[in-house]
Amino acid sequence: MKFLLASAIIAAVQAANPFIVKSKNSAKAAYTSKLVAGARRLNDKEEEYEIDISGYAVKFEKCQFVKYYDDELAEDEESTTVLSTKRFVIFRLCSDSNCGSCNYNYGEYMIDMDTYLEATVKYLEEEQQEMCNQCDENCQQDDEDEDNNGRRLEVDCDSCVEACNKIENMEENGYVDATEYLECQQIYEAEDDGKAQLFAGPICASSGRTIKIGVFEDENCSVLDNSKNIEDYLSDNDGGKVKLSHHILRNVYNNTCISCMEVEEEEEDENEDENNEEEEKEPEVTEMCQQLYEASAKCEKSHGFDNSYKDYDAYDNQLMQEEVVCDMITSLTGGTYDETGEISLYGSSKTTRATSGTTGGQKFALTFFILGSVGLAAYAAMLHSKLTKGGRGGLSAQGGAMA
Repeated sequence: MKFLLASAIIAAVQAANPFIVKSKNSAKAAYTSKLVAGARRLNDKEEEYEIDISGYAVKFEKCQFVKYYDDELAEDEESTTVLSTKRFVIFRLCSDSNCGSCNYNYGEYMIDMDTYLEATVKYLEEEQQEMCNQCDENCQQDDEDEDNNGRRLEVDCDSCVEACNKIENMEENGYVDATEYLECQQIYEAEDDGKAQLFAGPICASSGRTIKIGVFEDENCSVLDNSKNIEDYLSDNDGGKVKLSHHILRNVYNNTCISCMEVEEEEEDENEDENNEEEEKEPEVTEMCQQLYEASAKCEKSHGFDNSYKDYDAYDNQLMQEEVVCDMITSLTGGTYDETGEISLYGSSKTTRATSGTTGGQKFALTFFILGSVGLAAYAAMLHSKLTKGGRGGLSAQGGAMA
């Protein structure tokens, strides 16, 4: 309403002012006209502009840490660093038909890791729960291939029973789901043993191709300690060792395409009149995909993404900034940063500090080069001195006369 009111005021002022040139070819006028028209269309529909991404699937591409200077940490006297860590995930929306290659008609997106994990893990947990519910309800029937309505099952009873039993008895078997540590939390409290407190949280591993749970030295999970394993600090109520299960977390990044289309079970209505034509329902988008798409920075035009906000009149700012977003995504995926988030001068995922040392061979070559340069300089000075003295002696013998 505020937008419409502002547009109306602008139009009224332009109409009342005789000094404003009313040109239909004016770019500004055309732009304002498009904004007003778009706002009116939205107002008439009384709904927000939405695009149809139901025919696409989410494909994980990479996760990346980025360290940057933080004013709050710099002012904190107890902080051991002035660098804070941002966590990003790069993913794509690929059409279902080419999700394997995903090299055309796709969008590329950047989103903070917390939002990405929250949406995808919730979806996968609900999918797992639904699978086990169907398994419990249907796989105990005499005929394991069909349910009471004669409809074929969507679960494989040969595998789901065993899988669901493992999930149900995970804690009894000494496991805890890795998704329990998606938020930074303390795993070791400082005691009189002189050791510092430790925290656990998600990290980017294998050059950003996987997501695991790592050990950190601070409560913000910014200072990673690669020398420690989280399982060394986990135990149950009886003090027994506990291992992490990565079943759900692995499916977040394991090169699987998660469809954005909401699948609804078809319900047969026996009392429905056969002569009535069924209304075709528009495909719905999963809550996971909608959440990821709305919260992410978008790079779409350069990849030929068919369905996007490019036709939405009030989305011009995103289109103008899209090149900046695409450059940022390229920087994150191109090896500009290492796994800890520090800038890598070598364009790889290796830590710069770890590769800054020189080998024995390099030291020998450097020493040889320096000594050789000094020797050549001394030899050149000696030759220069001899030539200079020789020239003066020749002139003295000639009595100083010159032709």
